[in-house]
Amino acid sequence: MQPPVLTIAGSDPSGGAGIQADLKTFAAHGCYGMSVLTALTAQNTTGVQEVFPITSSFVEQQIDSVLDDIEVRAIKTGMLYDSDTIRAVVRALKKHFTSTGFPPLVCDPVCVSTSGHTLLHPDAVETLVSELFPLTTLITPNKSEAELLLSYSKNASAYPEIKSLESMVGATQDLLSLGPQAVLIKGGHVVVNIADLDKFSTQHPDVLIVRDGLFDENMEILQVGKTPSISEQIIVVDMLREHEGSISIFARPHIATKSTHGTGCTLSAAIASELAQAQCLVEAVRTATVYTHRGIEGAPGIGRGNGPLNHLHPLKRVLIPSKSACNPYPFTRLLIEESATIWKDFVQHKFVKLLGQGILPKQCFTYFIKQDYLYLKYYARAYGLLAAKSTSFPEIASATRIILDILKESGAHRTFAAQFGISLEDLENAEEGLATAAYGGYLLTTGLEGNTLRPTPGCVT
Repeated sequence: MQPPVLTIAGSDPSGGAGIQADLKTFAAHGCYGMSVLTALTAQNTTGVQEVFPITSSFVEQQIDSVLDDIEVRAIKTGMLYDSDTIRAVVRALKKHFTSTGFPPLVCDPVCVSTSGHTLLHPDAVETLVSELFPLTTLITPNKSEAELLLSYSKNASAYPEIKSLESMVGATQDLLSLGPQAVLIKGGHVVVNIADLDKFSTQHPDVLIVRDGLFDENMEILQVGKTPSISEQIIVVDMLREHEGSISIFARPHIATKSTHGTGCTLSAAIASELAQAQCLVEAVRTATVYTHRGIEGAPGIGRGNGPLNHLHPLKRVLIPSKSACNPYPFTRLLIEESATIWKDFVQHKFVKLLGQGILPKQCFTYFIKQDYLYLKYYARAYGLLAAKSTSFPEIASATRIILDILKESGAHRTFAAQFGISLEDLENAEEGLATAAYGGYLLTTGLEGNTLRPTPGCVT
């Protein structure tokens, strides 16, 4: 069954934000989307040109029509425009739900558009806080919206600007005092790098930190040109605080792009979709942040201003993502992400880390060189078996070319080893380590038991 989800928000004729973005997001998450319009806008990727509000009585009538007939699993609010509309929404919701029977309600406190146009009357902010927030499961302000809302908290002067992870902690606590069950501050405009996150993690071990698409040390393979080190790279951090005080951080790479039109609408709609499917709040936010990030990453590049996201990316499964400025090595990245645990076991291994830092003991390195030389023999012998089992000259030639390449590599290996005082005799007489013997034996066993048409299970060809 498709869980019914309702959005109460304004429209965007260009399709990137508002109910248009919400409905596409609901569909992408397998939900049945419904909408109540609060305002019509004339807008595009360059900005909002005009706003035409719907009367509050008609907003309430729309909500009544939907809720009289359909049992919604979650509700999301976006642009509510003025106090009368907010009160109409609250009145309608209280009419249909008891205080204990409310479905999950996600409030995106839309105040200003990406282009700077006011979408909520200043005098309506207090109404939003005092009347709607107490009904909400989650509010999702961005940095500027959170700073505006903080002026209505008891500690209004404590956090005049949100500019660090520590200030986000205090801000979420104060925003929680305004009535919602949980607060998610979107940190797209808070400058944070991985080093900041690591430091924060050490100082706050009780905070759950979810890293999606972030790589730790030794992930330079995905860097382009003279980019900052991994620890210095700017990231996007969203912070969730729940009513009992637990904090979760969702971190992901920063994407340098103008395709951010409707990101707030999209994220809140995605969270509502996940909550409608009975996901816990932390998992709902995690899934929604990943969905939104990938929507930005795969943006269609529409319009002359801040372009929209690709809301329907989950519906078109692509084996290998397209190459882009923010993802220059999509195939390599896909391989790493799909085998992240195994990859980290290798690149975070003590041997690799000490080697990268230039402090690996020489005897360890010379041992590695000798074992690698012995491995090359096994590698060549395995392809010798492939040549022996081949039934055509092209197949034999292919295996032979690889053997010749391995022989060239062994020569380069001997030259390199000599720089460390390792002679050919040392290489040839080196005692095989357990790992070398085990892996070499596996290669030969596979070569003996398999054939050129049906590889032995577990053998990568």
